[in-house]
Parts: sequence; C-alpha cells; structure tokens
Amino acid sequence: MIPHLDSLIGISVYSTNFKGIGGKIRIEPEDFHVSERISEKAKNSIGENDGYAVYKLKKKKIDTNHALSDIFKKKGLRLKALGLKDASAITEQFVCAGNKGRGVDSFSTEKYSLEKIGNVKKPLSKKDMIGNHFKIKITESTNDLSSFVDYEKTLNFYGYQRFGSKRPVTHLIGKAILQRDFKNAVDLVLSFTSSYDSKENTEIREKLIDPANYKKYFDQVPYQMDIERIVLEEMIDHSDPLKAIHAIPLSLRRFYIQAYQSFIFNQSLSAAFSDGENLFEAESGDVCFDFKGIIGKYVKGMDQYLALPFVGYSYYKKTRFDYQISKILQEEEIAPKDFFIKEMQEVSNEGGFRQAAIHCTDYSSHDDVAEFTLSRGSFATILLREIMKPDDPMIAGF
Repeated sequence: MIPHLDSLIGISVYSTNFKGIGGKIRIEPEDFHVSERISEKAKNSIGENDGYAVYKLKKKKIDTNHALSDIFKKKGLRLKALGLKDASAITEQFVCAGNKGRGVDSFSTEKYSLEKIGNVKKPLSKKDMIGNHFKIKITESTNDLSSFVDYEKTLNFYGYQRFGSKRPVTHLIGKAILQRDFKNAVDLVLSFTSSYDSKENTEIREKLIDPANYKKYFDQVPYQMDIERIVLEEMIDHSDPLKAIHAIPLSLRRFYIQAYQSFIFNQSLSAAFSDGENLFEAESGDVCFDFKGIIGKYVKGMDQYLALPFVGYSYYKKTRFDYQISKILQEEEIAPKDFFIKEMQEVSNEGGFRQAAIHCTDYSSHDDVAEFTLSRGSFATILLREIMKPDDPMIAGF
C-alpha cells in the first residue's frame, strides 16, 4: 500500500516487488553517513598552487546553508557548496571559495569542521559533483536487508525533502505562482498545516488564516519561521500578495517552481510505470543521458540512460511519455507556457530532462547497514523507500 504522504508528492507506485523490511532510519545522526563524490578531473585539479581555496566540510546536526553562514560570520570567508546536505546526518562535502587568496586555516566547531585541501585555478561548481556515497543503518527492521537485490530497478523519483518533508507545501506554492494566484501562494506560505508539524507551529498558522490577524500575531511568529515573517511584514505594510511573494529570496522562489516541476515529474513517472512503459531500458526515439551526463537521442549500442521530460515552457512533446504528461497537465490545469511568468520572469523555467531510473553503484549490505553510491540529483530516501516500504515515511525517519 502506498503511504498517503507519497501520493501527496506525486508518487503512486513501487517499482520493485520486494516486500519491504520496515524499520527506521536516522535514530542517531551517526546512522546516516553521506560523502560527496567529485569527478577525477576535478579531484586532479586541486593542487598547492595559488587560486581558489578548496575545503572539505564535515558536519552533523547542522545543514549546509547554516554551516556556511556560520563560517562567514566567524571567519569572513564566503564559500559555495556543490550540493546541499541536511542536518539529520553526518556528512562530508567539498566547498570552494569564490575569491582568490590564501583563505583560512582549517578550524572546527561543535557541529562542523573545515579542512583546507588545496587550491584550484577555476572554482569548483555543481557540475564537478558526480554523486554521493551513503552508509545507512536501518533499525527495528525484519533483518531481511540482504535479500534486497533490485537496486537497479528503482525509479528516480524526487524525494520528500524536495517538497518540505513534514510540511509538503513547496510544490503547492509553486503551482499557485504559476497560476498567478499570488494570494493563494501567500496563504500557503503562512497557513498551510500538516499533521507532522509541531503543535506550536500549527496553532500560529491557524491564526494566520485570517488576514485581519496578521498584525495582531506577527510578534508571536517564531524567528525560525523567517520566510513567514518576511511575507507577513510585506502584507502588513502593503496588502499586496505579489509584492509579498517577491520579497521571498530568489533562490527559494525558484525552488518553489522546481518543486512543482518535480511533482509533475513524479506523477509522470508513476503514470508511465503503471501504463507498462519500460523505464529501465531506452528505445529508439528516446531521449537519453550518456555516462558523462550529456543529453541526446538514443543510439543503439551506446551506454545510455533513459530520460523523461522535466516540464517547463520549452517542454519537448516528442517522447513516448507525452500521453501521460499531457493528461497530467490537463488535470492540473497547467500548460507549459505557464512556466514563463511575466510578473516574475526571474523564476521562469524552461524545463529539461531527468533520468528515469536511479543509477546505483557499489551497493552492498550487511546486518542492518546498506551502502551505495547514487549519481547527482538522486535521493537515497527513494531507494530506502523500496527497501523498507514504510507505512509512514515521516515516522520511519525519512
């Protein structure tokens, strides 16, 4: 049976027949290890010469953005990450300075350590990160972990984090922006609640359903609800929903649109699988990625990975998945042209393609621990979902 939370984010199938071992993850941060992998070319470019400083950031109980913000406060060093890692894990990743110079010596705090490993002539970018290696402990399971062998038959869904996890609202805000319903977008930011949200957060959100309460309860909104406070301030000052959404940082506004695209992708993948489409092997006429991540048409005999459209204003209709995608867009009352937003052009998105199946390598398991490497952009929780088949992903630690 598919958990209700999965259906909320567009996932309506399992791609393996494995019965699932149940259990929980992330009981302790030490149960979830993530280490970033970069290309050999990028690795070999790190030397001792002058240039842009490169560091290895190791952390736990703090996410990447907050760690980098703390480093800037303490050392005045502005660093860029190749990928984001959350707080509920022990993680290792590469970060790079945006300016030339010696940088800083290695240092550490209670939650993270920063170790300088060299310099590069050109700053490292997201394209240099090729994947992540995971080592994950699953507790309270049926201990049948060793019988899971279908890691190459897992669909490449977007994971729970993409949608807000405990409060799956990011894609709904994105859809409201695409429909130019900025009042609804404000309402979703301020008052959307979830059964997984804390009692305190739910209580304040329920008060914010009524715009007449905005000024009255503003001071009661906790500082960690920083986006809500930004939106509230704008609504109190101007009563203009478009202006209030504009006040949200650009990166987050873009993320809302991408979250909705991810929801459409999850629905498309689910529908294509349910309709019997082969999503693990490319066919003539398919769009594929090669092993270097370069997109192109299927070529027989080449090592390629099937891709599905990621819908945007330049949506490519000429694939065998257009039937499912067009049907979903019609049901959602969204058209590809809607992804060009005249009122907020900076968040417009042309779309593209995404790999249909997870590319998993180095898979092994022993006792209650699974280890594997996933290519960039794939979610460990989606592979774990196939292994564990949890009744409730949030209670299971996802």
